[in-house]
Amino acid sequence: MQYLCLIYDNEKIWADMPEAESGQMFGEYMQFTADIKKSGHLIGGEALQPVSTATTVRVRNGKTTTTDGPFAETREQLGGYYLIEAKDLDEATAIAARIPSARIGSIEIRPILKTPPA
Repeated sequence: MQYLCLIYDNEKIWADMPEAESGQMFGEYMQFTADIKKSGHLIGGEALQPVSTATTVRVRNGKTTTTDGPFAETREQLGGYYLIEAKDLDEATAIAARIPSARIGSIEIRPILKTPPA
């Protein structure tokens, strides 16, 4: 089964983190990515640009509007994701717990909805 691991953390924590610490965390991300790639769990993943680059789109009564920034103000921002293959939620949880940002933020795990073939 495929799961999307959404990585939420506070961008300010990253911005205020000493360079040595952020470098170490980045190295941990590279190692984690290499490990889940080697184990066959990785399908894809990317880091996202800061929320200051986000645009939210809404369509109401046929009218499209855009707003700078994310949909809602939160303490944690979506910073990236991993799309993984896991046998069940327990295995997906174990993989998500190894994502470095789980220590400073949170990881939301969502199963991918498979639509039946047409």
